[in-house]
Amino acid sequence: MDIQYAILGLLCWQPLSGYDLKKIIAESDLFYWSGNNNQIYNNLVQMHKNGMVTQEIQYQENLPARKVYSITPEGQGELTRQALSEPELPEIHRHFLIQLAWTDHLTTEQIDKLLAKYEEEIAVQFRMRQISPNLTQAGPNRTRRESYLWRQIAEKILADYERELEWIRRVRADLACENFQSNQEETLP
Repeated sequence: MDIQYAILGLLCWQPLSGYDLKKIIAESDLFYWSGNNNQIYNNLVQMHKNGMVTQEIQYQENLPARKVYSITPEGQGELTRQALSEPELPEIHRHFLIQLAWTDHLTTEQIDKLLAKYEEEIAVQFRMRQISPNLTQAGPNRTRRESYLWRQIAEKILADYERELEWIRRVRADLACENFQSNQEETLP
C-alpha cells in the first residue's frame, strides 16, 4: 500500500491542504509513513498531474496562500481499485527479531537487559494508545459502518501491542529460568 492510497482516502473524507494531510498522517497510529513534506507534497503534485486530485488556492489574511486538495472521480476510481486489491499479509519481518536471533553469544543478563528495553518501549506505546483518544476518534465517522471499522482498527493496533508485551514477558521469564542459566554454554548436537 502506498501513501497515495492514504491521501486519497483522507481526501474522500474532506478537502485538505498538504499541511493538514501531514498533520493527520504524523499523528495517526494507522498510517506508517513519516508524513514528511517530501512524501506528501511530491505525491500531491503527481496525483494532481494524473488527475486524481484538484487543487484550489485559498488566500488567507496575514498568512501565505494555501493549496487545498479534493479528490476527483479519477481519484475515487483509484481509491476503489486500491480498496479491492489483494490484501497484504501481516508484516512479520521485524528488525528486533533479527537482532534477538543472534544474541546467544551474550550473557543471560545482557539478553535480559535488551529484552527489558524492548519491553519498556512496547509498554510505553501500549499505554499511550490506551489513553489516546486519537486512535478511536481518528476516522471520518460518516456512517455507522465506517465508525465500526475504525474502532476495529484501533482495537487491532492495541491488541498487537498487548500481544507483543505478553510475548516479550514470556520470553524473559523463560530465559530467567534455571535450565537456561545452567546450560548457557551447552550446545545442541
